Amino acid sequence: MNKTVLITGASKGIGATMAIRFAEKGYNVVMNYNNSVQAALILHKSLCENGYSVMAFKANVRNRLDVDLMVKETLYKFGSIDILINNAGIASQGLLTDVSEQDWNDIIDVNLNGVFNCSQAVLPHMIEKKSGKIINISSMWGQVGASCEVPYSTAKAGVIGFTKALAKEVGPSGITVNCIAPGLIETGMNQALSIEDVTALVDDTPIGRIGNTHDVASAALYLASDDADFITGQVLGVNGGYVI
Repeated sequence: MNKTVLITGASKGIGATMAIRFAEKGYNVVMNYNNSVQAALILHKSLCENGYSVMAFKANVRNRLDVDLMVKETLYKFGSIDILINNAGIASQGLLTDVSEQDWNDIIDVNLNGVFNCSQAVLPHMIEKKSGKIINISSMWGQVGASCEVPYSTAKAGVIGFTKALAKEVGPSGITVNCIAPGLIETGMNQALSIEDVTALVDDTPIGRIGNTHDVASAALYLASDDADFITGQVLGVNGGYVI
């Protein structure tokens, strides 16, 4: 039976590429989306027309009722959730003195509380079958911090701590928990960066380029594979050497 992967924030960017790559590898793919309805439905239709096993599900990862229903429907349709990829995220830039309480709460809610909601929702199933893989998407800014991105850096640092702690907790149940920390990736989330900012980041990246969504998807495919069964609690930097 094909394995099933649930990918949050799968309508665009890194999440969409992961949905495509996992589908191509024969996984049952559950594409979670929330606001980007049109993008999600277009991608879902394209994958289905190519004969892949894909389900699209609208759910706000901040809302536990949404998440629980998504997990329930996934188990009903595919019978199992073998891999959870917590990818949904939002970002904003600005001085901390200008960040509103609502902006702070929104970023923490999606980027960190969403990881908690989805992980806690799938764990009873994974623990019962004594297997499963959780892959959390953090950021290199969660490792070293970014000026003018304090809320985002804080949330992504929390994802790293969550990963390391949960890996120790659920390892005895045969579940691995790992984290990918992308560097600058060519996605819509980074469109607000100026050409000068991008150039400076590229200049400080040993590989000499910004990353693409396939770089991150390839790392996720590896961590989801049987070849990574003895890897847990780790942070895999996909950043071209910017953070070592």
